[in-house]
Amino acid sequence: MSHKIEKLHDVKIKHPTGAARRASESGQTLVEVMVAMAVLGFMMVALYAGFSSGFAVVRVSRENLRATQILAEGMEVAPFYANGQTNAGPGGFLYTVTVSVTNAPISEAYSKDLRMIQINLTWKSGNITRNRQMNTFVSQYGMQNYIY
Repeated sequence: MSHKIEKLHDVKIKHPTGAARRASESGQTLVEVMVAMAVLGFMMVALYAGFSSGFAVVRVSRENLRATQILAEGMEVAPFYANGQTNAGPGGFLYTVTVSVTNAPISEAYSKDLRMIQINLTWKSGNITRNRQMNTFVSQYGMQNYIY
């Protein structure tokens, strides 16, 4: 039995040496790290551009929605609506409202009883001046005199 114990002590563990040792312990090279950093940088720039573009689209959409609401309100009360300004936008935008009532641009016999109401809405968003417009026609005596 003593012979078996001696054999167990004689077993030597071989550690890699030379090229085999360098290959098993190697990490990332500088080129690999630089490529990974470049890809990560490109992805971060793309992510930032996507978010900023998305927020800009949401802001413009909100401005357009508020402009449409103001125009619709103006059409409801067009005969009583005065020219002026309203500070009713998100972010404190100043919307300028202009209402004009003119003769209708038609040549039918009832044109003298018909008026065109045009509402213009202008506001400044950043460095861009935006404009929306709505038109409608109003008859002096209502539609019943012309349809029936």
